[in-house]
Amino acid sequence: LVLSHELGSSLVVGTEHIVGGKDLRLPVNAAPSKGEDDQLIRCSDRDQLPAAMALCNGDSKLADAAGGNLKGGQGHCEGAVAILDAGAQYGKVIDRRVRELLVQSEILPLETPAFAVKEQGFRAIIISGGPSSVYAEDAPWYDPAIFTIGKPVLGICYGMQMINKIFGGTVHKKSVREDGVFSICLDNTCTLFRGLKKEESVLLTHGDSVDKVADGFKVVARSGNITAGIANESKKLYGVQFHPEVDLTESGRVILKNFLFDIAGCSDTFTVQSREKECIREIKEKVGNQKVLVLLSGGVDSTVCTALLNKALDPEQVIAVHIDNGFMRKRESQSVEEALRKLGIQVKVVNAAHTFYNGTTTLPISDEDRTPRKRISKTLNMTTNPEEKRKIIGDTFVKIANEVIGEMNLKPEDVLLAQGTLRPDLIESASLMASGKAEVIKTHHNDTELIRKLRDEGRVIEPLRDFHKDEVRALGRELGLPEEVVSRHPFPGPGLAIRVICADEPYICKDFAETNNILKIVADFSASIKKPHTLLQRVKSCTTDEEQEKLIQITSLHSLNACLLPIKTVGVQGDCRSYSYVCGVSSKDAPDWDSLMFLARLIPRMCHNINRVVYMFGPPVKEPPTDVTPTFLTTGVLSTLRQADFEAHNILRESGYSGKMSQMPVILTPLHFDRDPLQKQPSCQRSVVIRTFITSDFMTGIPATPGDQIPEEVVLKMVTEIKKIPGISRVMYDLTSKPPGTTEWE
Repeated sequence: LVLSHELGSSLVVGTEHIVGGKDLRLPVNAAPSKGEDDQLIRCSDRDQLPAAMALCNGDSKLADAAGGNLKGGQGHCEGAVAILDAGAQYGKVIDRRVRELLVQSEILPLETPAFAVKEQGFRAIIISGGPSSVYAEDAPWYDPAIFTIGKPVLGICYGMQMINKIFGGTVHKKSVREDGVFSICLDNTCTLFRGLKKEESVLLTHGDSVDKVADGFKVVARSGNITAGIANESKKLYGVQFHPEVDLTESGRVILKNFLFDIAGCSDTFTVQSREKECIREIKEKVGNQKVLVLLSGGVDSTVCTALLNKALDPEQVIAVHIDNGFMRKRESQSVEEALRKLGIQVKVVNAAHTFYNGTTTLPISDEDRTPRKRISKTLNMTTNPEEKRKIIGDTFVKIANEVIGEMNLKPEDVLLAQGTLRPDLIESASLMASGKAEVIKTHHNDTELIRKLRDEGRVIEPLRDFHKDEVRALGRELGLPEEVVSRHPFPGPGLAIRVICADEPYICKDFAETNNILKIVADFSASIKKPHTLLQRVKSCTTDEEQEKLIQITSLHSLNACLLPIKTVGVQGDCRSYSYVCGVSSKDAPDWDSLMFLARLIPRMCHNINRVVYMFGPPVKEPPTDVTPTFLTTGVLSTLRQADFEAHNILRESGYSGKMSQMPVILTPLHFDRDPLQKQPSCQRSVVIRTFITSDFMTGIPATPGDQIPEEVVLKMVTEIKKIPGISRVMYDLTSKPPGTTEWE
């Protein structure tokens, strides 16, 4: 065994004592010796091993996994699936998909010891994706014996690379990055892909790729020249570079069924008891006779949370408060109050717009500073950093909640705070409640440092923390909530504040010019291939022959312009947060939406510093802006966005397509187009983005294609009405799926 990390205690490995002990877990790039079997890691006193291994890393989650979370002793999880979490944004989605197939599953840390998996009776192992690289020095630890205890294993994304690495294959970072939906070729004679077509659409999110395939494994799926699946059928070890757990992988459910039932031999006998009863039991147990303050936005999450509290507790125990933070939609607070009163929920409305505009919080001195030193942030109406905006808003909510408690002559320590926090919120915020290794994509206002502190003190109750959005809707219907409340489009707690891209200077880095040149080659590819250029070779190396042919066809038929916009938005690429450029595409022809969607999938793959692609309505953009209109969270800016949001949603509602969209954020950007550079006209207008989004789990999703999922005339009517608002330069349409772009722009 490769031994590292000081432990300071004595372990027994085989028959040898290790004095002044070391960590017996192997790093991801260490391979097991030939001939090692299920006794790869042994201990003379197995009851002591989990605790010792927990000490190796100082990771309490490991102790829970090896002993605490797997309740009931040996065989507690007989026939279940162990999902080993390597930090994937979709880790909980794997869990949900398995349970939807009526198979019990448990999410455990990646470093869970193999003997714990075996002794608890797990029938199979699924290893999730993750943001790390298997060849990195700080790659996550794990027990290599998980591959030799006779359990079927399915490695997803990072999990596949682990399998390939441990059995002697190699993994390298490639110049080609894949983030989005792609067609791959499958070997459907492989048991994992039985019943699938030879070509399937899947979601790929990776920068690292398998280079040399491990001995004993065969390639069973390819994405162009990239290995997308490997298998060793005799050992029941399988790896896929794509994500079968998400909706964007069309036959993902079939792949999971094949693994669970045909390969692992699981039984579909796991029926989850009513989750409503479990939530009510938890609320009663945690609250007792205390009072609970619940912050109501009027959205489905907080409303279902309040309905659960009302059902579980005496009415006088529940204090329902709606805080108008000044970032609500047009007439939103009034309609929220009316809707909640109809449900029998007495709600106190607090107008706190001024407090939020001038709110501050404490932040680390810098991202690099690891000391406890803090600094006071700027006021919210002068802040441009989106993470800081979210943290100020989240902490201001808590401060106002404490003021409300004080006005009612209650002590804060005697009142619990209830939130409608969902699983995806915690995963994207990298909360340990959801995942020990997930990368921070964005801090949710309900998972800030202050909220985590209150959580540690036991003062926060979140009955929906293990639910996804569609599950909350189902629970709401079970509770008898009306359909107009249950099916309402999600609206974030920070409201319009995170739909204004605040900026006081353009985002232009040293790669701006080169990326713009690549975009010009892509937009005019049919002509560019006749003029050899070093960047042309880069474009060709990132695309297949079929994609190049399609690109030639599109650019021959349509006159396109593509350029970088000097702003940045948040995204998720390869399970990591990205904060990158937006690419704008314009045309003198009417938009061909299928071609534009193709480009939106292709461009972020070629240019890793782009995570979002938009179509810009109007004439071709000849001179893209290189500066921005100074934009902050001021009343005038918010009024402009509020009106644009009102017009767009009013048209969507009247069209009857509101129910077909999962969400439709409307975003205000600091971009002023169509200025003559010779006249040196200052940037003083702003542009609006329409972001249609279709999803079932909010962890992945696609934009609505005009003419397909939404009538083109509905979108064009939105554009016309928004353009009438004073101060609007252009209207854009977001073409990006999730990943690489998140639902919201901030």
